[in-house]
Amino acid sequence: MMSSLMGNPHSGSASSQLSSRRIEDVRHRVLRLFRANPDHFDVVFVANATAGIKLVMEAFREHDGGFWYGYHGDAHTSLVGVRENAAKGHKCFTTDEEVESWLSGQHEEVMKKSDLGLFTYPAQSNMNGRRLPIGWPNRLRSRSHSQQRRMYTLLDAAALVSTSPLDLSDASQAPDFTVLSFYKIFGFPDLGALIIRQESGPVMQNRKYFGGGTVEMVTCLKEQWYLRKEDNLHEQLEDGTLPIHNIIALDSALNVHEKLFHSIELISSHTSFLASNLYTRLSGLRHRNGSTVCTIYKGVSSSYENPRTQGPVIALNLQDSQGAWISNFEIEKLAAIKNIQFRSGGLCNPGGIASSLDLAPWEMKRNFSVGQRCGSENDILGGKPTGVIRVSFGAMSNMQDATTFVEFVEEFFVDNGEVPQRDPIASQTRSDFYVEKLTIYPIKSCGGWPIPPDIAWDIKPEGLAWDREWSLVHLSTHTALSQKRYPKMALLRPCIDLAAGLLRIHYNGSTPPSTPSEITVPLSADPIMFKFPGNPPSFSRVCGDTIHTHTYVSQAIATFFTNTIGTPCTLARYPASTTTGATTRHSKAHLQPHQTPYINTSTSITPTSSPPRPILLSNESPILTISRSSLNRLNESIKLTSGKAAHASVFRANIILAENPASPPGAEQPYIEDTWRHMRIGGNNDEQQQRPACYFEILGSCRRCQMVCVDQESGEKNEEPFVTLAKTRRFGGKVFFGQHTGLVGRGGRVRVGDRVVGFGEGEWEEGWLEGR
Repeated sequence: MMSSLMGNPHSGSASSQLSSRRIEDVRHRVLRLFRANPDHFDVVFVANATAGIKLVMEAFREHDGGFWYGYHGDAHTSLVGVRENAAKGHKCFTTDEEVESWLSGQHEEVMKKSDLGLFTYPAQSNMNGRRLPIGWPNRLRSRSHSQQRRMYTLLDAAALVSTSPLDLSDASQAPDFTVLSFYKIFGFPDLGALIIRQESGPVMQNRKYFGGGTVEMVTCLKEQWYLRKEDNLHEQLEDGTLPIHNIIALDSALNVHEKLFHSIELISSHTSFLASNLYTRLSGLRHRNGSTVCTIYKGVSSSYENPRTQGPVIALNLQDSQGAWISNFEIEKLAAIKNIQFRSGGLCNPGGIASSLDLAPWEMKRNFSVGQRCGSENDILGGKPTGVIRVSFGAMSNMQDATTFVEFVEEFFVDNGEVPQRDPIASQTRSDFYVEKLTIYPIKSCGGWPIPPDIAWDIKPEGLAWDREWSLVHLSTHTALSQKRYPKMALLRPCIDLAAGLLRIHYNGSTPPSTPSEITVPLSADPIMFKFPGNPPSFSRVCGDTIHTHTYVSQAIATFFTNTIGTPCTLARYPASTTTGATTRHSKAHLQPHQTPYINTSTSITPTSSPPRPILLSNESPILTISRSSLNRLNESIKLTSGKAAHASVFRANIILAENPASPPGAEQPYIEDTWRHMRIGGNNDEQQQRPACYFEILGSCRRCQMVCVDQESGEKNEEPFVTLAKTRRFGGKVFFGQHTGLVGRGGRVRVGDRVVGFGEGEWEEGWLEGR
């Protein structure tokens, strides 16, 4: 590519002819890879396997009366979606046995004899790796010929060919259409192929659309007429200019792949061995009480000892020692910290998931109605998981990869009798706490600003004044940015300058020469700064909520944040005044099951008596509170494994509580806040008697993610403290640290040094009741 000029193949120039030659050479290599004779097969280059499926569907749809469609229940959604275009009806074959019965003529006929039909299935399940019979296309073709039916087969080989050979040397037994994606074999380029039996090509010629070089001649002025190319199939079906450079890159990929791994047969043998080893080791894992750790989903007739029936894929879910399912969302958070890559969720295989997890259609619809989406946190509903973890091996995988995954499961999910840390219920001594530090985070997910200790700070129902009132939003998607994806956000340090009426944002890192290290915006909601009036409203996505925000119009603001974070973004505001509008956000926090030992059995763990609490741009609640004593206990555990102690800033708390340093040794009570239901701040000396005490409700423990591993000073990621939290503070498969908190009443003021009193279940005092 550096020494040659590649031109559009639809021309006669030297550069165009060079492109044409290279493309046809690669096309021949693709056929040779699958032992397909060019006299019997042709290759159509497409974007990916899905594009190949869609191309076949479009051709069948254009036939008079449409077509009938059958598909296997273990199909990828790209195959399932074809059913919506089948005018003659469609059928899902739920099992292999149902397909066998149909092919043997024992099944009630599913289509009329005169109908055009298409049957599709995956060569390998993309969910659990089980391999389906390769002989079905030949059997269906023989049956169709004997009954004079027009029935065709489409094989989704995308998952299979990544680690296994596909032999198309016998055209009489091969599928009519085969689709695949090359990136699943080589990693690059992003390119797919549709391999067509030449004998089946005529059924594709009813496609009405044409574009680019697929036609010989077109008239469009006084008469509408066109003539398609007829020399070969790919010229009729490859609309527009082909991705020339991707196809040339495919040639290089074939060379490198062969040089590194020699043959796909060797890859198949290698990956099968790894999968068999991992399957055996995972199957043998047991908790201390003898219960099974891993539930592995595989076909009834599949065996990891036989690559003809099983690919190098393991689909599983994990259970704790009591048989409760462990959230895949939580597992994936830990895996990300350990740099372990796997896929989780529904895997775009609705039939395989429903069958393996015993999910009826009504259950899947119910799960959707309560907010379940692929990749969402709520992945266990109705006592059942909604997805699986899929571990896959490829040509570059090795035994250490298998060992790493087993050790990961053993370290975090095998119960060896260790009890999560929480304060014993027997401790009834009320500790002497005070406010050690107050911090606000004016811009969501950016650095915090510690409130000066000599200032009594306003606190409102939606949180501390100026806390999380701004956010950075992506210029294209308008989604609020997060440190989880952009850790450099920790280096943005906002500061509230009340005297000047400004929000100052300093970037504590290196910036391009033309970018300043600091920028300011007014604290006042000056309409001139935003995209209104005269412009359509700005909507942003924050923690799954769609809200109305005020987006700043200044190009200087957008440039500053784009250059510092490294992604196109700008500043948006969600001022407190909007909490009276239709886009109000409310707290999602509630008491967690691990806190129930401290609740009377007659009390519900989900608060229903309190009205909805407004929040600005915080994730779940108005205020987040942590205890220094609990942090000390956590760091003691971290140090036992020679890990890096966690700084309080990684938990991004608004209020840090500490116990009186004059307390006697051993009096410290870590995690005592788990037992609190409300707390009082202030009202303990003469000055504070003039400033009434503030009362707060403990809304529930804070569920943690890997964002606590971002060092707030450097923006670098570490394993701790999430790794140790996952071992010491995991309840019901979820990791917790700190307490969501909400103000009782309309407002007040708090200051560093204020005394704090926590109250357990059933403990009340007059001020609390008045605020309530």
